[in-house]
Amino acid sequence: MPIELHDVVEVQETKPAAKSILSRQITFGRKISANDRRFFTEQLALMLETGSNLYQALSVLHEQGEQSPMAEVIGDLKDAVANGRSFSSALSDHPEVFSTSYVNLVSASESGGFMHEVLTELLQMEEKADELGSTVRSALAYPVLLSLFSLAVIVFVLIVVFPKFSVMFAKIHDQLPATTIVLLHASDFLRGYWMQTTAGLVAAGLLANRWKNSPAGRTTLDRYKVNLPGIKQIYMQIYLVQSLRVMSLSLANGVNIIDTLKASRDVVENGIVRDFYSSVEDQVQQGNGVALGFENSPLIPALAQRMIATGEESGNLPKVMSRLADFYERELKKRLQAFSSMAEPIMIMVMGLIVGVIVSSLILPIFKLSRAVT
Repeated sequence: MPIELHDVVEVQETKPAAKSILSRQITFGRKISANDRRFFTEQLALMLETGSNLYQALSVLHEQGEQSPMAEVIGDLKDAVANGRSFSSALSDHPEVFSTSYVNLVSASESGGFMHEVLTELLQMEEKADELGSTVRSALAYPVLLSLFSLAVIVFVLIVVFPKFSVMFAKIHDQLPATTIVLLHASDFLRGYWMQTTAGLVAAGLLANRWKNSPAGRTTLDRYKVNLPGIKQIYMQIYLVQSLRVMSLSLANGVNIIDTLKASRDVVENGIVRDFYSSVEDQVQQGNGVALGFENSPLIPALAQRMIATGEESGNLPKVMSRLADFYERELKKRLQAFSSMAEPIMIMVMGLIVGVIVSSLILPIFKLSRAVT
């Protein structure tokens, strides 16, 4: 699971229609990666820290990165700043590149005069998110590769190996083990209907992908992610690490609580958890604290509920949320490492069982044939 912050932000300033058209033309057909954004953020923070003003820094970055996918975006930012617009307003013209939390934090830093520090913190947050995504992918890669390899071996044996024995086995068909008969039928089916089988699998994959991307499919999968035992712990820790880190950084740099909750909601790719953050936002707008919204949700672990309540009472909510994000990230890495360690022997056992069934389905009939001949 890679972990990006994406959503459309509301811009308070009125933007000309031509500017919106320009923004669409800039990004059309040009893929800007998270690495491009991180590189831009790092360079801009460094130049601001060494004394350059914002317009000078953007001009230098635009000239240096003419061949970069970010070049046109940087050019648009430079022109907007030159025309008197705030930097955060210019950033909000590109929601596909800069997230809600990114824009809100820059907006807060503009009035405080500490933009380079916020940009550095944003860079660190994105690097941690990327590291977490790499950990998740690494934990899942080995089991997935073993599963694909096992499937490829089975298909190869059924299509290539079993047909060579089918004529021989026909002589003792009534004496064949049940597993051999099943595998022979599977081999005949795959060789005789391979086009239909392939088309069926492709169609099933397309339908499954269409269902997954439909509102009903997304809601169902999101509900499973936060309710199924074992899976729930992994996904909720991912969501908490993502959202709590954004909340900590936003609150520590002066972003108001409503915008902070919106940014935290937008960073999570789960409708159930998004609804939870919307309910917390409603609680805050009604005059209640953040802790009450967390306490009323069965999704949030008791530890997080207690620590957030303590942080709100003591006035150290940003620090508490940062500590919680670090804690759940460590716990998630331990859980994923344990999962990866368990998956290896389990997959080896499954592969051994599959190989054993296939080999026995071939060897036992051959022994029967040899005894018949003698």
